[in-house]
Amino acid sequence: MSSSRTIICLLRNDLRLHDNEVFYWAQRNADHIVPLYCFDPRHYVGTHCFNFPRTGPFRLRFLLESVKDLRATLKKRGSTLVVRHGKPEEIVSDLIKQLGTVSAVTFHEEVTSEEERIEKKVKDVCTQSKIRVQTFWGSTLYHRDDLPFNHIGGLPDVYTQFRKAVEAQGRVRPVIPTPEQVKPVPPGLEEGAIPTYENLGQIEPLTDPRSAFPCQGGESEALARLKHYFWDTDAVATYKETRNGLVGVDYSTKFSPWLALGCVSPRYIYDQIKKYEAQRTANQSTYWVIFELLWRDYFKFVAAKYGDRLFHLDGLQEKHVPWKTDMKLFNAWKEGRTGVPFVDANMRELALTGFMSNRGRQNVASFLTKDLGLDWRMGAEWFEYLLVDHDVCSNYGNWLYSAGIGNDPRENRKFNMVKQGLDYDNNGDYVRQWVPELQGIKGGDVHTPWALSSSALSHAQVSLNETYPSPVVMAPEWSRHVNKKPSGAVASGRGRKGPSHTPRQHKDRGIDFYFSKNKNF
Repeated sequence: MSSSRTIICLLRNDLRLHDNEVFYWAQRNADHIVPLYCFDPRHYVGTHCFNFPRTGPFRLRFLLESVKDLRATLKKRGSTLVVRHGKPEEIVSDLIKQLGTVSAVTFHEEVTSEEERIEKKVKDVCTQSKIRVQTFWGSTLYHRDDLPFNHIGGLPDVYTQFRKAVEAQGRVRPVIPTPEQVKPVPPGLEEGAIPTYENLGQIEPLTDPRSAFPCQGGESEALARLKHYFWDTDAVATYKETRNGLVGVDYSTKFSPWLALGCVSPRYIYDQIKKYEAQRTANQSTYWVIFELLWRDYFKFVAAKYGDRLFHLDGLQEKHVPWKTDMKLFNAWKEGRTGVPFVDANMRELALTGFMSNRGRQNVASFLTKDLGLDWRMGAEWFEYLLVDHDVCSNYGNWLYSAGIGNDPRENRKFNMVKQGLDYDNNGDYVRQWVPELQGIKGGDVHTPWALSSSALSHAQVSLNETYPSPVVMAPEWSRHVNKKPSGAVASGRGRKGPSHTPRQHKDRGIDFYFSKNKNF
């Protein structure tokens, strides 16, 4: 029996070497390190309520890229990433028996029940073998131990109260150093093959040239994106004005997919913002990136406070709403054929790219829950399937928020699909990009094809219910905007960029849907 000490670093949503306390601790306490990632078969089955495929093609592609990137990074530093296909608790047990020199297992803790059950099973395996378990907290900007509340139960139920308390009393811990070299894996240990799409029951997705997120997974890409958005282009200095964009790569940070898998640390983003503010400029936009990171923190801590209520039909407020599960309406929503162009464009973008803007997410969620009255979990599980940046806490927290049964102090908030389309896509370019059958309709008229004359539709080569559907539902508030649409790119004061003409969104409404959500962060 060798006397060398081996530590298994079980990696999950922390696929990075920088600011990673698991690696930092293992480096100081081991002779050999086993960086381990398990493709857990439980992640590739159906969703809980509606049995949609749980990990869709775009999210899987991003994960495979991130795993390959971390393996390449570790190889440059004298190590590798050990990959296995199986349940983490069983893989860890097998490695303990195989190696015979494991002194500890270390990992970052998660907050939702499924992940916590796996952690308990891993701990049980280690207890049986009398092996130490060392856990860390590393997924949020503010460490949970540094929150200015006595316990997680004291977390405010309104974001603004949380934000003000944290900003006044909290502190962001410094970034943990990145090791130049990583202790090697034990001699003879197979690194293992990275699975293929087919191994995991998926088909490799096509790449759509229209995508607002044409980026690859991995720590290297995350750090390059941050450098681009901050230091190369100064795009961060106008983030607050552009973040409600719909077309293009740089209207928002697009950090959320890398944050979801832990390819980039929120503390590292914060550290870079502070350096940027010191060296370039500090303004509302640089602050707003931190503001969005705080939203991501908040949803993580809300999940820790409420547990499985995050997934319950009646939500955090335990408020009964007579939700419907009309599959015909749901299929029209998910396939982008509701007859409401702004909704359809966003849903088609999601289906074809795995990404959707923050503005889009807010609108399609409001449409599903408030206009169609469908069970909000249908939307949440569809997002879980498709979103490249799916983060369980942000996704479900934002859907609860949108459905009016989460962390929202206001009653019955509802988005006006036509007004939103005209405000954020005033000339209709975004709609025409994703709903090409409406390309013949010029200007803002594209948002309300049902209101056009038969001659105008004929001229645009649109036939309602043949080439494009009539709306599956009509909201009374839409009619207020039908005759006020701009007819061209420059019209009647509409189409101003950014949030200045919708002052409500300046308030801490948490309405930046799913920052990890996308958030569009």
